[in-house]
Amino acid sequence: MILKIVVLIFSFFKLSHSLPLSTNSRWIVDEATSNRVKLTCGNWPSHLEPMIAEGLEKKPLSYIVKEIVSMGFNCVRFTYATYMFTRHGYSNLSVRESLNKFSLNDAKNGFAKNNPEFLDMSVVDVHKSVVDELGKNNVMVILDNHVSKPGWCCNKYDGNGFFGDQFFDPQEWIQGWKTAATRYKGNSNVVAMSMRNELRGPRENENDWYKYMEECATTIHEANSNVLIIFSGLSFDTNLRFLKTRPVTVNIPNKLVYEYHWYSFGEDNTWVTNTNARCAQRTQAAIYNSLFLLTQENPVPLFLSEFGLDLRGGNEKENRYFTCLLATLVELDIDWALWTLQGSYILREGMVELDEVYGTFDFNWDYARNKTTLERLQLPMRLNQDSNFKNSKSFIMFHPHSGKCVNIGEDNNVRGASCDSSGRWSHQGDGSPIMLEGVAGCLQATGEGRPVSVSKDCSTQGSTWKSVSASRLQLASQDKEGYHLCLEYDPMYSTIVTKRCLCIQQDNLSDLSTCDANPQIQWFKFVPTNT
Repeated sequence: MILKIVVLIFSFFKLSHSLPLSTNSRWIVDEATSNRVKLTCGNWPSHLEPMIAEGLEKKPLSYIVKEIVSMGFNCVRFTYATYMFTRHGYSNLSVRESLNKFSLNDAKNGFAKNNPEFLDMSVVDVHKSVVDELGKNNVMVILDNHVSKPGWCCNKYDGNGFFGDQFFDPQEWIQGWKTAATRYKGNSNVVAMSMRNELRGPRENENDWYKYMEECATTIHEANSNVLIIFSGLSFDTNLRFLKTRPVTVNIPNKLVYEYHWYSFGEDNTWVTNTNARCAQRTQAAIYNSLFLLTQENPVPLFLSEFGLDLRGGNEKENRYFTCLLATLVELDIDWALWTLQGSYILREGMVELDEVYGTFDFNWDYARNKTTLERLQLPMRLNQDSNFKNSKSFIMFHPHSGKCVNIGEDNNVRGASCDSSGRWSHQGDGSPIMLEGVAGCLQATGEGRPVSVSKDCSTQGSTWKSVSASRLQLASQDKEGYHLCLEYDPMYSTIVTKRCLCIQQDNLSDLSTCDANPQIQWFKFVPTNT
């Protein structure tokens, strides 16, 4: 209950801005004030065969939207299928007719109970009703064209992957966007339009990407000049590196954003056996393929529009990937959209009422499936770097494995606490002390398994710290006996202690080739901030 109240208060401050949005260097900003607006979104699909927002058969629309706000999200990446706007056999269907088409009688009964006014509305009008309800609750909307033919996404050969595929006529797609952009022109909470989800398949090539994406962007801008226009990459939205040598040249100033996806799909079990090295490799790959856009000579906004994990908690590879991703997410203060909100599907790949284990809602859409994950997103939901951000020497110390931030408690103990009350730290790099701003003192290692202390003498061996391991996320010092000890969060007492560095050799601090332990309990990220 306390978390929910904090999130609601925090959401109020996050949403107290005016629209439309614009861009300034790498930031998305309020066009009127140039103040940064950070997008912290959840994905909400409406692109599958029934073309209806998931969950409306389970709960009233107003209930779902209020729960989205209470979870801390300030926007929704709301999907649709092109055919819903371009083909009469799809756009003219009422919800009742669409559900009857697939013999979804239980879903129809659910609508009669929870959202009866929608049954005889067209699927197009229901889509807009969801957008309107989100707007009433100050939730921003990013319209996302997920597929052309309604259905689950994605594989290389589903006919929806790239321009010229069986169901992907580029001119029909552009016409669909013209219709959507015009239809939503009066909805001020529709702040962005994401042109296409996960371009992929054997046809994909850069020349067609530039040709059709630039043409579509121009069409959207001419129909609705207020919205941000989001360009997705190639290879399932994991590759934007071609922009290094050939930038987009379409003349739409201060409205272009790029997006990418970061999952652990297809990766081997080295996440579990060599976590430090795997995190370093995947982070460097993300920098090479997409994150460079945030730090290049002329930076541009980048939106992590999909990431997520099995919220049941049993997939250790995904758990470790997610912790690694969170460290980068907060370091760069990236705009993002979690996959996904829905706890279940009306119909997915022929299966009725399929559970979505990545879903923030539980199967019945009653409550959050995994409150711990929402707590871990507390710092990523916060605006830590405003549009005037430079290379700050002020840091938040974030423990991505727990979602806690390091602070000094009332008893003067160093603790892991809510990130809303986190202290500010300074650290000048390897071999220097970790200082708490406003306090005459620094972190001091006092021995194996013992809580760190705050010492006024910052010249001793135990008060200097350096990043170790391939991940650069473990912080090591030496005790009086010369053993290297790393900071570690003790969840039982919410304290920060020092213990032998996990998965690291004591003599030279190099990574062990394989390690059964999980070093992430010792991971801490210095998050630069100026807010």
